[in-house]
Amino acid sequence: MLVAGSALLVGLLSLTTIIRDLDGRSFDYLSTVAPVMPDQPGVTLIAIDEPSMAAIGQQWPWPRSQHAELIRQLRKGGTKAIAFDVVFAEPTDPEEDQALVNAMGPDIVLAADESLIERPYGSTLVRTEPFADLITAGAVSGVASLSMDGDGVLRNIPRYADGFMTTLLRMIGGDILQQSQRPRRIQYFGPPGSYPTISYYQALDPAAFLPPDYLKDQIVVIGFALQANADVAAGGVDAFETAYTLRSRQLTPGIEVQATIFDNLRKGLSIGTAPTWVSLLLVALAAALALLVSRPRSPVVKALLLTTAALAMIGGCWLLLQYGRFWIGPVAPTTTLILAVVTVATRDFTSEQRQRRAVTNAFGQYLAPEMVKKIADDPGLLNLGGESRELTILFSDIRGFTSIAEAMQHDPQGLTRVINAILTPLSNIILRHGGTIDKYMGDCVMAFWNAPLDDPDHALHAVEAAQEMLATMEQINLDVQAMLPAGSDVPVIRMGIGINTGTCVVGNMGSDRRFDYSVLGDAVNLASRLEGQCKEQAVDLLVGQSTAQAVPSVKFRKVADIQVKGRTATEATYTLSDA
Repeated sequence: MLVAGSALLVGLLSLTTIIRDLDGRSFDYLSTVAPVMPDQPGVTLIAIDEPSMAAIGQQWPWPRSQHAELIRQLRKGGTKAIAFDVVFAEPTDPEEDQALVNAMGPDIVLAADESLIERPYGSTLVRTEPFADLITAGAVSGVASLSMDGDGVLRNIPRYADGFMTTLLRMIGGDILQQSQRPRRIQYFGPPGSYPTISYYQALDPAAFLPPDYLKDQIVVIGFALQANADVAAGGVDAFETAYTLRSRQLTPGIEVQATIFDNLRKGLSIGTAPTWVSLLLVALAAALALLVSRPRSPVVKALLLTTAALAMIGGCWLLLQYGRFWIGPVAPTTTLILAVVTVATRDFTSEQRQRRAVTNAFGQYLAPEMVKKIADDPGLLNLGGESRELTILFSDIRGFTSIAEAMQHDPQGLTRVINAILTPLSNIILRHGGTIDKYMGDCVMAFWNAPLDDPDHALHAVEAAQEMLATMEQINLDVQAMLPAGSDVPVIRMGIGINTGTCVVGNMGSDRRFDYSVLGDAVNLASRLEGQCKEQAVDLLVGQSTAQAVPSVKFRKVADIQVKGRTATEATYTLSDA
């Protein structure tokens, strides 16, 4: 559900400008990585630039006889076709206009313009053509208008049947290799200045400024390439953000964009675009891939798989663009993949933290902190359903606590402090020796070893804990005496401890609503009976035979063979040797 939700969210976003603009930026970057290049530029540019303004010594617009002279020089140099990316829309001075008309011929393409004028009462499409005498004199016109994407970057081939570069290509007898009803993107070949360019004033005097036959058989496009004042031509800016602006931070002159479009059409290098349903299908496939990437539990493995999958998606889009001349934006599927995996990973992390808290809450009262941390790090160490294993069980009981309770019957808070003063050091000893505290029963403590974590020396650790518990009784008595009411005649308290080793069932036991991690079995019952026999045998510690045999390093002496309640056979019991 999380993955499906991520895919649905990105799918909806892909229908908005957010994803489209990001895909546009990704196209700008990927399409300029080792771009496919034409064998040689198809166009030479003649730039109306600052040096030409200075050389000619006039502000724009220049006399039209100046353009007529340029045409004569270009024909004299052997050019194949001439295209003016300048709209000669209105007649000016009759003599100047006539000079330009006289220079027209079937080798001339003039720019026309098409613009959409928005008004409150509606929109009007306005087409501006060169004035009629120019077309009558033999020139042809083509729409040179260019449309930017929503983020202001020029990426798409103009879709005019009589486009400026389409008309120029047809004039020289070339074929348009890629035609499509869907938009096609421009393959740019480099930053501004990638096409051979000469200044307008140099083309006016090629003998003085250009190598011999430099313009022979060339197709030339004439237009603005101004740096300081790009909108000098009445009609607006003639420099554009292109795919290379992301890298070069420069605008590309309109004539260079037109030259790039010309080579895209001539060499079939433009790039097809995918319909919306293809992008949505890729989002769905990315969601399916996210399910696979999310399967490993290790965050490191998951991160490596995610990185590899995301890079593969981006790389696949680049390969399709590079060799298939087709563009599918990687932003939507990659975002789906990353968002879905991160969402699932967050869910897993939250679940793991919740599980850690549950383990900590469940075992924090019974185990030493380092043992709780080990279980929280690897919950697989637990078999919460219950299992059969060999344990060592310890029961301890305080002798003489009844006298203390009687002496403090009018001070229940004080009695609570006393019992806590007794049980706290005893519990700390058990935990320090790796035991698990099962429960407190008044002044009695039940604990066991070898669960939930394995402890090969569980019997030894239980006996060592018992030894330390008995040794600390002197200090406990001092603390208790200091807490009793003045004048209390309470005897010194003693402890009885029973220890037994045997096979038990250990796990979560109780009801569906409340349960404890505890143990059951005959070995547990025997340990409890041994603790009860301590008083009758006049010893502080009784150990069952199985425990004594499991700890050969500790010296025991036999106390008696006893028959405990509920068992028919006798049990040999032992205590610590005095020697």
